[in-house]
Amino acid sequence: MTTSADDVAALSDAAVEAAYYNWPRWAFPKQLPPPGDWTTWLLLGGRGSGKTRAGAEWVRRLAQQKIGPIALVGETMSEAIGIMVRGESGILNVHPDQERPVLKGGNRLVWPNGVEAAIMTASDPERFRGPQFAAAWCDEAAKWPDAEAAFDQLQFGLRLGERPRQLVTTTPRPTKLIKRLLTDPQAVVVRIATEENKAQLAPQFLEAVVARYRGTVLGRQELEGELIEDRPDALWQRAMFRPAEGGAEGRIVVAVDPPVTGGARSDACGIVVAGRRGEGAVVLEDATLRRAQPLAWARRAVAAFHAHAADAIVVEVNQGGDLVTQMIGQVDASVPVRPVRASRGKWLRAEPVAAYYGRGLVTHVEGLTALEDELCAFGPDGKADGHSPDRVDALVWALTELLLDGARPRVRGL
Repeated sequence: MTTSADDVAALSDAAVEAAYYNWPRWAFPKQLPPPGDWTTWLLLGGRGSGKTRAGAEWVRRLAQQKIGPIALVGETMSEAIGIMVRGESGILNVHPDQERPVLKGGNRLVWPNGVEAAIMTASDPERFRGPQFAAAWCDEAAKWPDAEAAFDQLQFGLRLGERPRQLVTTTPRPTKLIKRLLTDPQAVVVRIATEENKAQLAPQFLEAVVARYRGTVLGRQELEGELIEDRPDALWQRAMFRPAEGGAEGRIVVAVDPPVTGGARSDACGIVVAGRRGEGAVVLEDATLRRAQPLAWARRAVAAFHAHAADAIVVEVNQGGDLVTQMIGQVDASVPVRPVRASRGKWLRAEPVAAYYGRGLVTHVEGLTALEDELCAFGPDGKADGHSPDRVDALVWALTELLLDGARPRVRGL
């Protein structure tokens, strides 16, 4: 049955508002709670697939049924408040005025009927000790830094009411927690592709982003909501990434893989900071900059140099030669620059560095997801998912300097 413009014009303001906030009328089936006796609803969705709206509407429904208290868990407090609560598809925006909860104290939502929700960060699992909940919404759990610990602690507190339940909304990544939930008999798994929500997305997004990445490994994960495992021909596998147990104990370098040109269509400028630790190294930061002019990435590299009290900036000079080192000199002439030149292909240069990972001698600080994704997508063709592996190149230069070339005699002046 269709509704004409005249039919809509004849409705009262109250009727229009009621129709607008009638979520089951607008939602597509995958955005509604699945039937059955489940404990966890795992909603794996691509970017813009409507999973945040599904989460916010589920919480609204819980509050209407006076089910609480509710835990709202994001990777950080800023993301939990900015996306889950205040976001365009967040909790505050899916309620009519008379039902809308109030944000109190920066970490608590209170509904007019008395139901409360605690806003929490997954970055501190110990915070889950003590509080009790009847339901929980966990957003982007595949990004949580210590996901299993945070999720496990939350389970101990999910013990109120007749049927404690939780919704996990996330773009999938092959983390231990997501893999565990996929095999949990008490979990219902629903997958939503970005294109299923195209009615709510800007046409430019569909044309520019979806069309560009459709069919790629990155697109399958970020748009189709597909869990992508390690590629069998990659030098790096996710099991090789070990968390850092401390900082650098020796030399620290900032490695730069500059793009050929600057601008909207240029490659990113790979910038990676690493330091010597024991027999191996620790990767301290990925400061890669996209679509940057030369002076912009030079400033970023120098800023990273000072932030980590580094010993040198290692720069590939195959493309640009002396101009590359001159750009850094313009920003800070006192910074030691070590130019390096590639004489072998990317894959051959990366093999000895990957071997250090295989021996467990390289560790990563938290927050290097983009770098790790690119490492696992790096193939024998020298590309990562069809694109220039700028982060990989910078990492390889940094660790080659620290673990291989750094121990060899150097030509004076370099």
